[in-house]
Amino acid sequence: MSDHILVERADGVMKVVMNRPDKKNALTEAMYAALGDAIEAAHAERDIRVIYFTGADGAFTAGNDLGDFAKQGSEPAGTSQEERPVSRFLRLISTAEKPIVAGVNGLAVGVGVTMLLHCDLVYAGSAATFQMPFVNLGLVPEAASTYLLPKVAGLQKASDLFLTGRKVDAEEAESMGLVAQVFPGDMLQEEAYGRARMLAAKAPTSVKLTKALLRSGEASAVASQMAKEAEHFAAQLRSDEVKEAISAFFEKRPADFSRFG
Repeated sequence: MSDHILVERADGVMKVVMNRPDKKNALTEAMYAALGDAIEAAHAERDIRVIYFTGADGAFTAGNDLGDFAKQGSEPAGTSQEERPVSRFLRLISTAEKPIVAGVNGLAVGVGVTMLLHCDLVYAGSAATFQMPFVNLGLVPEAASTYLLPKVAGLQKASDLFLTGRKVDAEEAESMGLVAQVFPGDMLQEEAYGRARMLAAKAPTSVKLTKALLRSGEASAVASQMAKEAEHFAAQLRSDEVKEAISAFFEKRPADFSRFG
């Protein structure tokens, strides 16, 4: 798919590895395109029954590459977000019929957390951390996470994570239902990938139907909320608040939002 997205097939599982370790697997437009291609390929291949996401070299993903963000923020209003690889990836992961398993092997930031809400089984290493600093960057959450996270963790926990942007550890992520189980770091890949292989050996139609039943009734709400978030996200991306946040990030200083309101 890409040097930064590695894909392996074995035992009915498509293993998709985010592989940009020098940037903690931060995602670019090209990586989103490759991730979308992987999901489409998995659904087109009869022998693939489970998709497994993980990251390379001690990180899941640091979220969006801010250099790419800066370029997108300079584009004129009206540029279609539906055409973007990130929009395609989020649509595909949210509507996937085949089960998706994630092994969170380190830090997960932004979309690295919100994508987990569309995974059917999420396992984490004991050193994994989870953070959604959208507000810190002048942005809003995406991937229908403002609908899904309150359902998983409750409104207060979701508000705490989104509005403060604080980082939580694997134990807290498990306690709020974001993660199914936590394993020692050196056991994560064996355990999480093992669960994916076990799932791939089960009756495929039964598995897909069970997934569909578990998520039945929310497809319309997810699509609607994702569209609302994308509209606000696109507008904020061109805002002075985001320009200040990104400048502060690259200049290694605190962002100053005091002139906005």
